[in-house]
Amino acid sequence: MIARLVSAFLVLLLLAAWVLRPTPPPRVHAASPVPVLAYYYIWFDPTSWNRAKRDYPILGRYSSDDRAVMQQHIRWAEQAGITGFIVSWKSTPTLNRRLEQLAELATSEGFHLAIIYQGLDFERDPLPAERIASDLAGFCQRWSGRNVFNDLFGKPLVILSGTWEFSPDDIASIRQRVGSCMLLLASERNVDGYERLALLVDGNAYYWSSVDPDTYPDYVGKLRAMSDAVHAHGGLWIAPAAPGFDARLIGGTRVVERKNGDTFRRQLAAAFASAPDAIGIISWNEFSENTHIEPSLHEGDESLRVLASVLGEEALELPPLGSEALPPTGTSYGLPLLGLASAVFVGSAGFLAYRIRRRPAPPGARLAREPDRTPLGEP
Repeated sequence: MIARLVSAFLVLLLLAAWVLRPTPPPRVHAASPVPVLAYYYIWFDPTSWNRAKRDYPILGRYSSDDRAVMQQHIRWAEQAGITGFIVSWKSTPTLNRRLEQLAELATSEGFHLAIIYQGLDFERDPLPAERIASDLAGFCQRWSGRNVFNDLFGKPLVILSGTWEFSPDDIASIRQRVGSCMLLLASERNVDGYERLALLVDGNAYYWSSVDPDTYPDYVGKLRAMSDAVHAHGGLWIAPAAPGFDARLIGGTRVVERKNGDTFRRQLAAAFASAPDAIGIISWNEFSENTHIEPSLHEGDESLRVLASVLGEEALELPPLGSEALPPTGTSYGLPLLGLASAVFVGSAGFLAYRIRRRPAPPGARLAREPDRTPLGEP
């Protein structure tokens, strides 16, 4: 028993030493002609990992309140060539607090943020249009003046998830309330759906998480057709790309295998071929649907390496820990515990002056059960 505890403690110390190491100065990237954004979820509490998960992050079963976790996510994403996160949000005290924290960290790192507003409730019914309009008006008042939200497109970009459940009158009422303070995008799944709302929105972002390029008829053609329709109206088109999909633990049946990164490569190629104004990667950390690209115990860092290769980035510097490094079940091994373990180690070794160096900012549920539904959040 003592030997096992010692072994586990040494693993924690190794991971803590890597996480808390001084960060090298940031490289200056040439501006990409197409921003690459990843859908990002801030709903996690330590207990979230006890439900419907086949894989776990190498950072442990974290809370989305953990600043160190958020900062590490941003730095990994930047290293792989990701421009920013599309943050899943609606106005609640918890999500507002977490979005504020993420905005502060993204600003300090020279990273960008957009929003996907979760317009459907846990039962997949549409929220009242007045609630959505009020939340988005509040977002404008609190966050729209910050560069972290408006540097990419001149205004904050907000995607309204589930627009197929809303009437044109509903969307018109939301549009009237928010006015011109944001770019409001629909999330329609086909050309006809987008055309229904085209005069009321500023474009479309398609959250297609579970398409299988091997089996969907004319997959590339569908993305191109949607792009053509959006651009014909002068709108922004955000094209989807996912590394794989498996929602069986939340009631689904569809599985799209990752195929050692080949699925992600093909989806990225199709997305770029659709003349997008941005790429929407599905996802950074949607672990219930297994679309995550965040480094994890089972999938490792494969997806980030694929993305970095496609975008022409240098090789990533991720921790040399295998899938056995952290236990897949049991106690949470998040960064707070790692920080405590590291502090004990550092103190005993006499390195009390060791500090984390922050990089200067560069210039400038009932989750998805159909192939193209957006996750609504953890229960």
